[in-house]
Amino acid sequence: MSTEEEKILKDNKVIAVVGLSSNPERPSYRVASYMKEKGYTVIPVNPNEKVVLGEACYPDLSSIPGHVDVVDIFRKSEDCPPIAREAVKIGADVVWMQEGVVSEEAATCARDAGLKVVMDKCIKKEHEKLGGR
Repeated sequence: MSTEEEKILKDNKVIAVVGLSSNPERPSYRVASYMKEKGYTVIPVNPNEKVVLGEACYPDLSSIPGHVDVVDIFRKSEDCPPIAREAVKIGADVVWMQEGVVSEEAATCARDAGLKVVMDKCIKKEHEKLGGR
């Protein structure tokens, strides 16, 4: 793992998971559940859910009270640019696009605003590479 992902995981503890599902079979649920178990604050973002993992679910990033460190995106690649713009608007520090999610437009938008960007990597797998610490 590059030191960039390691630094992000060590320095950022509040993760908004965009597209988080309440279905335990979904990758978003398994990843968010793992990150919560490891001590991260997980904020569900999904307009179709009310509560996920015991946490209030927000319809969008702008509805979240307080600071978000990492915006973790579990959506189709084409849905990422507006999410990245919203991440910039709320003052997030990192845009993390999950494994299989690639959007150069979203990455450029976030980087141009000074955010760190991780693309096409699973936050859970990257954390596990650190020994789950």
